[in-house]
Amino acid sequence: MSGNIKAWRNPGILLTSTGLAGIGDFIYLVVINILVFQMTGSAAAVAALWIIGPAVNILTKFWTGSFIDHRSKRKVMIGTYVIRAIGIALLPFAPNVVVIYFILIFLSTAKAFFGPASMTYSTMLIPKENRKRFNAVRSVTFSGAFILGPAVGGTLLLVTSIQTTLWLNASFFLLAAYFIKLLPAQEKIVKENIPDLTINQVKNDFSVVMKFMQHHRYVIGVYFGFIVIMVFTFAMDAQEVVFTQEVIGLSEAEYSYLISITGIGSVAGGLLLSIFSAKFPLRQMMTTGLFLTSAGYVIYAFSWSFYSIMTGFLVLGFFLVFLNAGMTTFYQNNVPVALMGRVTSIIQLMQSALQIAFVLFIGIIADLVNLRLTIVVLSLLMLSASLVFPFLLFRKGKAALFAEETMNEQEKAVL
Repeated sequence: MSGNIKAWRNPGILLTSTGLAGIGDFIYLVVINILVFQMTGSAAAVAALWIIGPAVNILTKFWTGSFIDHRSKRKVMIGTYVIRAIGIALLPFAPNVVVIYFILIFLSTAKAFFGPASMTYSTMLIPKENRKRFNAVRSVTFSGAFILGPAVGGTLLLVTSIQTTLWLNASFFLLAAYFIKLLPAQEKIVKENIPDLTINQVKNDFSVVMKFMQHHRYVIGVYFGFIVIMVFTFAMDAQEVVFTQEVIGLSEAEYSYLISITGIGSVAGGLLLSIFSAKFPLRQMMTTGLFLTSAGYVIYAFSWSFYSIMTGFLVLGFFLVFLNAGMTTFYQNNVPVALMGRVTSIIQLMQSALQIAFVLFIGIIADLVNLRLTIVVLSLLMLSASLVFPFLLFRKGKAALFAEETMNEQEKAVL
């Protein structure tokens, strides 16, 4: 028992760090929308906030992986947390919205480094046999932050001010950085061997990633298929407020309840999966998670009342955890850590481009046709994809790619 607790000490610290940063992210999300709206009174200025992140990803993801893979992932994570803390702490001093946008670009650039570094570091830190449970618990911490963050942000705004809330918000990222500092480095970096970040180096790294993708088409095909399907959810989520309020006729309060209900469903799914992770094979997690998440969106698309949408949100929130944890574990088990920063960056670059193009396209279609019809078609396409996807996952001869045990454990089992 004590050995098991000791084995989960470092993962627990990492989860604490990501949980604190997650709460900080959602507090920031609430406050920055209010701050920009107060300064401009423009809904378009607030909407522009949602474009900054994907746009920065497109401009940075070509080279972030090259930087990350040749340097300490732990130090990159600490650095990005500290940079985000400083940027958020400076927001109250911004004299106008233009300066705020510049700070947000700065923050989004730091976040662009964090994603690939975090994925790679957690893969190095967590043994293969524990990754599925770890990813399930991480989903719980994210969902918990999703519920707590806006509530904490709203409470701080009521009892203090926007400025004080932002400074307290910055402290969450400093605490997250402190916890990462408690963790081991997991790699030895020789400064003399770190290549300069030049255009030629970025080109060479890009070629290495392309070769890996060509030689591992099945792994990349499965994960990229998941990314494409998740773009459908991103497009539907972007129209969520309009759909629930203008098509279904829900109030703002009812919509906020739905968001909390989705988070509760995700927490419940994550807790169940973290406790019984050994009972759920990886491929079944992925196929079942995708099908029932799609079913949740179909219920949502055909909904006519608060309770029907609530049912759809509970279903998709619960099973989205299975899908995300399964796909993340599959990715971590089959992409080498030496390349993971670069591969992750390139995939996230493609994902951001798809998100921007698809959201703009769906927004135009919804205006030209009908929002209900648009959401129904998207949800049915997603459901159709969930029925086809298992044929890819269960291809003959690919079972080894879904193995969750380490070689040592397999040998022990034979002995």
